[in-house]
Amino acid sequence: MASTASVLASTVAATSSAAMEDLRFSITDYIVFSLMLGASAGIGIYFGFFSKAKNTTEEYLQGGKRMPTFPVAISLVSSQLSGVAMMSVPAETYSFGFNMIFVVWAMVLAVPVLIYIIVPVFYENNVSNCYEYLEMRFSKRTRQLVTITFIMNQFLMLPVYMFVPALAFSQVTGYNIHLINTVVSSICVFYTMLGGIKAVVWTDVVQGGVMLISVLLVAFLGTSNTGGLGNVLGNAAEGGRFDFNFGLDPRLRITFWGGIFSGLLMWTGKIGLDQSCVQRIVSMPSYTHAKKCLLMAGVGFLLVMSFTCFAGIIMFAYYYGCDPIQAGLVSKPDKLMPFFIQDIMGHLMGMPGVFISCVFSASLSSLSASLNSFAGVVYFDYIKPRINHTEAKANGIMKMTIVVMGAYCILGGFMVQNFNSIIQTMWTITGINTGAVVGVFLLGMFVPRCNAKVAVTGIAFSVLGMLWIIINGQLNFKAGLIKYEPLPNGLDKCDAPQFQVILNAINNQNSTTTPLPSLAAPKPMTTAFDSDRDFSIYDISFYWYKVLGALLVFAWAIPMSYVWPTPKDEKQNPKLYSPFVRKLLNQPGPVLELEELPLKAPLPDEEEVKAMNNGIARDA
Repeated sequence: MASTASVLASTVAATSSAAMEDLRFSITDYIVFSLMLGASAGIGIYFGFFSKAKNTTEEYLQGGKRMPTFPVAISLVSSQLSGVAMMSVPAETYSFGFNMIFVVWAMVLAVPVLIYIIVPVFYENNVSNCYEYLEMRFSKRTRQLVTITFIMNQFLMLPVYMFVPALAFSQVTGYNIHLINTVVSSICVFYTMLGGIKAVVWTDVVQGGVMLISVLLVAFLGTSNTGGLGNVLGNAAEGGRFDFNFGLDPRLRITFWGGIFSGLLMWTGKIGLDQSCVQRIVSMPSYTHAKKCLLMAGVGFLLVMSFTCFAGIIMFAYYYGCDPIQAGLVSKPDKLMPFFIQDIMGHLMGMPGVFISCVFSASLSSLSASLNSFAGVVYFDYIKPRINHTEAKANGIMKMTIVVMGAYCILGGFMVQNFNSIIQTMWTITGINTGAVVGVFLLGMFVPRCNAKVAVTGIAFSVLGMLWIIINGQLNFKAGLIKYEPLPNGLDKCDAPQFQVILNAINNQNSTTTPLPSLAAPKPMTTAFDSDRDFSIYDISFYWYKVLGALLVFAWAIPMSYVWPTPKDEKQNPKLYSPFVRKLLNQPGPVLELEELPLKAPLPDEEEVKAMNNGIARDA
């Protein structure tokens, strides 16, 4: 048994080594990749040194509120499609099926919420920093508490944005991940620091074009190499990737309801209530421009992300019955996408370079937008109140902040390399406070009776509650009570000779050895698709964390608004509420009974009429 296992291990190792020798970048790929990075750096140099614009914070952070609609829409799409999306979303649909598409389609609901409920409030109150709204509506303490959560999220997520594409580049070139991370992060810091929001938006336009071309190429070539769309759909259906789950159990990894509600909360929070996106939305001349921008961004996002989700289905159909992970060619699903690209496009000159440029473009757009907004929040919320403010000093401090955070991103890559599932890690980390942030904004816009005390304690209640739930959930993972095993694939349909050798070794092992029956009774467990454990809040899927966090805010705030009511003499600005809430506030008063109505003045008598007419005649 041991000898057979060692033969199998050596066969896998040899196969992996031989395969990876063929899956390497060519000179053309390096040129394509360098051109993308060079274009990004060139845009930063142009806006930093040659663009004729005032050296003010408004120009640096908002482009002087003259940003054109279409480029900002592309920028919003690009910044939502991080390298995590390009790498981990196809890995998710490859491993767990197409239910992930419901998270994407939630954007259809999120766009009207943004256009008609949230963004009008920001424009009518002339808000340039979305956290200003919380100070207007509640108090400065509320604003500071939420900006702290924003800064915490950036510290946790910024290293992930750049590490994932570095992982892809390392997979196809063999270069050290941290060396790649250092070089590309430095370029991103360079153009973001020099050019401000204009450089961020226009580099996003270039990077967005690269992403769209890459995603369409992957879909077309992958489908063609699999034998056509019919084969893709047939293999995916046979492999269970189209088994949609409409169940209500929140413990299942992802269902229709989990995808829709978590997607709605995530896109609402990320686009409409996160400064990295709000900063670009309010940089346009008017609300009408912002509305058009959000509509275009929504359509673009649905197009690109639907193709990205489907790329995982195409990958599964291509490798149906011949799984590179089981074969030992790929160590984990997050590395599968670059392997697939090299497999189907490696013989086409420059095509692998285009895809890796796509992954880096997605991450650069997310990182640059986050760095720019992070610098603005840190300066205006924490530095400006403590110094003698000048425009030149402000811009200098913000640029230095970007440099420091860029260095932190490079060092943070050493921690990110230990994550198993990037997408699960991201959703879990952001689940701690994202729901609370979205909840308190919606509380301010929807519930007039809630005051600052209620809002601050609601945020604390939600964050602490989610922290407790997530920690206990991770302990359940560690104890083996929750285990997300992917849908099955196999090695039984491999055509390549090297895979056949592995299959023969496995078949010989199975034919000569009879496995001993397990004496231990299987313990109850929650899996990605089922659970035989008694219900526990700690077992709920990480996709529900944001929704639960927002619900906890309202669960605390509504009852406590009666314990700590707003003083009746306190004046409230109706512009701080969503438009439809204002209509409810402006309803006519109660109908008075007939005897409560004031009496009409008596009609004038004849003498009074004559006197009035004589007065009019004299005036004439």
